[in-house]
Amino acid sequence: MEFAREPRWDLPPTEAIALQRELAGYVRLEDRLDQIELVAGVDMALGRFAETGRAAVVVWRVSDGAVVEQIALELPITLPYIPGLLAFREGPLVEAALRQIQSEPDVVMFDGQGIAHPRRLGIAAHLGVLLDRPTLGVGKTRLFGRADEPGPESGNRTPLRAPDGEQIGVFLRTSRRGNPLYVSPGQYLTPDTAADIVMTCVRGHRLPEPIFLADRLSKDRIRIT
Repeated sequence: MEFAREPRWDLPPTEAIALQRELAGYVRLEDRLDQIELVAGVDMALGRFAETGRAAVVVWRVSDGAVVEQIALELPITLPYIPGLLAFREGPLVEAALRQIQSEPDVVMFDGQGIAHPRRLGIAAHLGVLLDRPTLGVGKTRLFGRADEPGPESGNRTPLRAPDGEQIGVFLRTSRRGNPLYVSPGQYLTPDTAADIVMTCVRGHRLPEPIFLADRLSKDRIRIT
């Protein structure tokens, strides 16, 4: 998979924040998706002492549930965790894994945030701008914004809103027994379309199938504490 913009990861926090604000200006919350057939799921697991990470990408076909392609790379982690700057810690590994994918997914979903981020640039939005293709984030926990609890049935949803009232995502229940997920667009999607895509990819798990498979692949050889 090719990148439309050259990534920049190894930056001090002040420069990283400035870059986030710059890239956020390129985010477009409009649907630019002709079809949903190939969906890439991206996840990353950290080693026990966070010295290494394993980034996984699984390209999954909606029509028959087949895995078209998958890649997992284990590489050193070079930056510490700083709240709001997760993309700069995980980005180099995710970039390396995405560059090895030969197929062209219609949409890429990340285990993380899209625009549901204080500077509207979580990892899914960040990579969406760099890749210049539709992306979305699926978060198990809330980073930013507020949402009411959705109804109990699969597919029930409520808007996730920033403090200023802007809708930045959807609080989405994907299974009757599961806790809701925080879904937010990254690039070239609206919040509700991002949630619709997630529901299209649900196959009996709380997580959409591409991320469920990427999560499993990312943990194959790294013990998580």
